[in-house]
Amino acid sequence: MIKLEVGERIGTYAITDFLARGGFSLVYLAENREGDKVALKFGDVAGGGRYVTRFLEITNQRRPEGISPDETPAEAVFFRQDGVRIDFLDVHEIDDLLTGEADLLCESKSPNLVKVRERFIHEGRPVIAYDFVKGKTLREKIRALEGIRLNWFLTLVRALRKLEKNTPFEYHGDLKPENIIIKPSGSVIMIDPAMREDERSVVTTTPHYNPFLLRESKADVMGIGIMLYEILTGVLPFDEVPWTFAGREQGGDVERLSMSFFLSYPQPKELNPNTPEPLARIVYRCLTVPEYGLPELETDLVDFLRKE
Repeated sequence: MIKLEVGERIGTYAITDFLARGGFSLVYLAENREGDKVALKFGDVAGGGRYVTRFLEITNQRRPEGISPDETPAEAVFFRQDGVRIDFLDVHEIDDLLTGEADLLCESKSPNLVKVRERFIHEGRPVIAYDFVKGKTLREKIRALEGIRLNWFLTLVRALRKLEKNTPFEYHGDLKPENIIIKPSGSVIMIDPAMREDERSVVTTTPHYNPFLLRESKADVMGIGIMLYEILTGVLPFDEVPWTFAGREQGGDVERLSMSFFLSYPQPKELNPNTPEPLARIVYRCLTVPEYGLPELETDLVDFLRKE
């Protein structure tokens, strides 16, 4: 684990605070000599969500040593002929992950996507300097029981559609409350897209929000549906993730039966009787209808918001 002290200089930046950690990296707040704030992202020495220490109680405290138990760090998922395997990434793989993320973000411009300010090498390893986004993650807002606005998700859908059409950013792949920042102005920023390296048959994603391990825009649709379910009910729809047959060609009777059991999640109204029926239908379509994509989700969100 990389642990930096306040005041320590990294390149042209001075560390001022610790911001966050995930399955593969740590992020520190830093300032340059002109006082501009950035978020410096460092790869860990090895990583994977299940290898990250969790504190005993849910907390807003941020420390390099671990994370709050309600957080969901990403996993490294390797696709094999006999199924998927969740494993850790070593230091070289994590460095490649950071470099690939920076490449993708530099080529994909959007007001709703975190911006790379610069990247450099420190002690032989890549460091990414991002614009510092002041605000709260959706996880922090859920944790604090703050009001959640449905138009945040509509903003995400519209941003993802534009990115898919105009940039190499075909999908995010790891949408979850930790990867969405709400600025004080109400603007929505996405961070930490999934690594996607088809030639290595590996993806970094969070199976609780992408249980089928999809590497397409449907992963984002499903992630949004699961977040809506979580906001409505306080729990996640699926416990045993990823799905057993994720990443394999489907069509057999065994796979179809397995999927039907897997998708038998408790309906939102069972856990929260105040769930609006149109919103429950949106969640259902996000989670269970393969043809339900970003365009359909945008239409349904607009219709729901107009009627509210």
